Amino acid sequence: MRANDQNGAVETERLIETLVRDGTLLGATAERAGVATPVPSCPGWTVRDLLAHIGFVHRWATSIVAEQRPEPPDGIQEVDVLAIGPEGEAVLEWYRDGHLALVTALRSAPDSLSCWAFFPAPSPRAFWSRRQAHETAMHRADAQLAAGAPSPFEADFAADGVDELLMGFAPTRRSKARSPKPRTLLVRATDTADAWRVHFGPERVETERGEGPADAVLAAPASDLYLLLWNRPPSSAPDVEGSSDLVDLWHENLRVRW
Repeated sequence: MRANDQNGAVETERLIETLVRDGTLLGATAERAGVATPVPSCPGWTVRDLLAHIGFVHRWATSIVAEQRPEPPDGIQEVDVLAIGPEGEAVLEWYRDGHLALVTALRSAPDSLSCWAFFPAPSPRAFWSRRQAHETAMHRADAQLAAGAPSPFEADFAADGVDELLMGFAPTRRSKARSPKPRTLLVRATDTADAWRVHFGPERVETERGEGPADAVLAAPASDLYLLLWNRPPSSAPDVEGSSDLVDLWHENLRVRW
């Protein structure tokens, strides 16, 4: 599932359906866990905070798509985001309303939609469908971790999420992953044909798709890679060959806000 494939329109519809499924599962799991339950993968957050965060992000993305905004809305700090949603169990319905509004906006938007997006994509509609599908999927895993353990992701979708992280977020200026000496981490999904080489340098990170020489190799099924690279616990330990500190460099320095 690649949002930047030539058949982007078809892939976009699949991404929206994934957004529907994971968003619905997130809400049901959050309700089952209870809004006061801590979220172990988001230290300091309760399930209520998780719903406030993702509920805000859904509304934020909806405003960009539905209003065809050429620039992002004004920035807001996370502490302010967590104060937006209602307290107690009322946050559940508030979250569901925001999720439905996002799905509706993406489904009704034309493929010719013109609005702000921050990664290359076949269209802004394709971009936001992909970005919000992965944002919601990972927070679905957070809700499941609060309730027990996350269910695995479909391999192609998980590989696409790894691709978004490595090709999109890792090379941005906000990424603080740096190495005084240039070094390379090869990331390999063992259940798909996907591999990426992440080059850490003193000034930036660069990523390319495909196999090649590396100082370390991180290999696991795509679903486990997806969780691991988003700093969530995978279902099983990955195989790491070579300089394992490169994996630590990633974990300690890459953060995705939304």
